[in-house]
Amino acid sequence: MEELRLWRLYTPNGLAHGCVNKMVNFKGFLSTTLVFLISELCLVCCDMTDGNTEHLKRENSLMKPYQGVGSSPSSQWDFSGSTLVTSSYVRLTPDERSKQGSIWNTVPCYLKDWEMHVHFKVHGSGKKNLHGDGIAVWYTKDKLHQGPVFSNSALFHGLAVFIDTYSNDDATDRSFPYISAMVNNGSVSYDHGKDGRASELGGCSAEIRNREHDTYLAIRYSKGRLTVMVDVEDKNEWKECIDIGGVRLPTGYFFGASAATGDLSDNHDIISMKLYQLMVEHTPEEENQDWTKIEPSVSLLKSPKDNIDDPTGNFRGTPLTGWKVFLLLLCALLGIVVCGVVGAVVFQKRQERNKRFY
Repeated sequence: MEELRLWRLYTPNGLAHGCVNKMVNFKGFLSTTLVFLISELCLVCCDMTDGNTEHLKRENSLMKPYQGVGSSPSSQWDFSGSTLVTSSYVRLTPDERSKQGSIWNTVPCYLKDWEMHVHFKVHGSGKKNLHGDGIAVWYTKDKLHQGPVFSNSALFHGLAVFIDTYSNDDATDRSFPYISAMVNNGSVSYDHGKDGRASELGGCSAEIRNREHDTYLAIRYSKGRLTVMVDVEDKNEWKECIDIGGVRLPTGYFFGASAATGDLSDNHDIISMKLYQLMVEHTPEEENQDWTKIEPSVSLLKSPKDNIDDPTGNFRGTPLTGWKVFLLLLCALLGIVVCGVVGAVVFQKRQERNKRFY
């Protein structure tokens, strides 16, 4: 029987049979690889939460019709300055000069891992480069502290994400509007004259003003990693703006949004701020830690001041992001397909060559 099996492999029919088996095995391997890559792609695409209402924290979210907004003891959101609350939006500033407004969640956030989605709109009558100043989204120890930084204090404790629509630094080579992030423990003052460049963690340019479609900002904090994404192109997909590890933020801080105008102005509107809880496992040591006592800080590969010489404002050497992983997997899949096709062609050539001997 062993001799018969070997003989079948070396006859034309046996060779064809072996070819079929190998092609079937290759197709199975390719199918398995494709399923694996598709599953990885799904994980990458789901990197930012899709807004599952099961994880929505309503007490920390601002949504239409804005019930629970006001100064009463039962209110969950309070506002100040020029802020106007309507049934469709919360206008932090009108398109008028020298206005300041803010809205703050009065319920502290005790989530260790969270994601905030901000639906906003910046619009006005000002022409290109003749508008300002922008919106800031805050996660800070104190709330409703009016100051010079987009209507908030410059010496804050916590996290700030700035949507800066006007360049105050004539020497800058950046394109505005510009989105940046800063973590502060109260020891560093945001330099508004330099657009906070010396203290930012990273950033990106984004065309967010006078858009006919909805514009969104997502801020994710999970396991010491801060990620900021934007959806401003009406494509219903997130685009990475900032991604940096080594960030430490405490629990028990407050979310808020503020805006300001100076000699130039814009309407700065907040349509919604939705906070989602991220289901993440932590080590027993992390679980037993008092997260309310954590000092806001960042462990960086380089100093934020190095951004002065780095026009992109992004940090080098950060781990691969979701889309980079996807591109690597896609390249790997294409490589496998190419190798498979080449292998099949070579095998077929050998089969035709061997047939000449029979």
